[in-house]
Amino acid sequence: MSKTQTQQSIPPSIILVEPQLPENIGMVARAMGNFALTDLRLVAPRQPWPSEAGIKAASGADFVLENITVFARLEEAIADLHYLMATTARQRDMVKPVFSPRNAVREIQTQSQKGARCGILFGRESVGLTNDDIVLADSLITAPVNPAFASLNLAQSVLLMGYEWYTLNNHDGTLGRATAFDGPVREGLDLTHTRPASRRELLLLFEHLESELEASGYFPTPETRPNMVKTIRNIIHRMQPTEQDVRTLRGVIAALSRKRRSRQKLP
Repeated sequence: MSKTQTQQSIPPSIILVEPQLPENIGMVARAMGNFALTDLRLVAPRQPWPSEAGIKAASGADFVLENITVFARLEEAIADLHYLMATTARQRDMVKPVFSPRNAVREIQTQSQKGARCGILFGRESVGLTNDDIVLADSLITAPVNPAFASLNLAQSVLLMGYEWYTLNNHDGTLGRATAFDGPVREGLDLTHTRPASRRELLLLFEHLESELEASGYFPTPETRPNMVKTIRNIIHRMQPTEQDVRTLRGVIAALSRKRRSRQKLP
């Protein structure tokens, strides 16, 4: 295996053991699609697959549905994998490493970059995985949920793992769906159509604001003026205004000052 191949992070396979409802399979496919997971494996589903109800529940995640494979036994479903993790909400009487979802996907990434094909086991909706299932896994995943109510449904569990995987491997840092109008969304303040205000622009804003405050009698005495000015300037600095913000604020100040002057001219 080449160096390039070993450095790639191959998404894990998602294996559902004896899923009970086709709708849940569809919702799992939908969750996977949101986070670029495509390999869904079903072990002895209770109802035949494919299912019209399950396909409808997938809400268009066809690229996941098209890759679904069905196996009669768990051993067959995991035969080509090199590293396997099992999700569980309960402590098991087995000596296996236990990971949170976030650290689990880091371990999967590490194993994947070594060339291992990885998979994550999810159990039945009603009872989860049995000990016979879990004994086939290399390690366990347990989510830090409310200990008084540790009850995630199948799609939620897959969504949680998918989110952590995608967050770890989404190297460009974009959020959500990129549209032709908006482009990709990134975390933080979007300054695509503006820029931070320059010091000169801020100083002109301060002069404009302070002169109008002076004219309106805002400062009670000359002695209190310096500290009040510092406070106002600090408030505006903490805003980290853009040049558009500054232009808007100066427009507001100008409008208010025109109103004040028009009142002063009245007999």
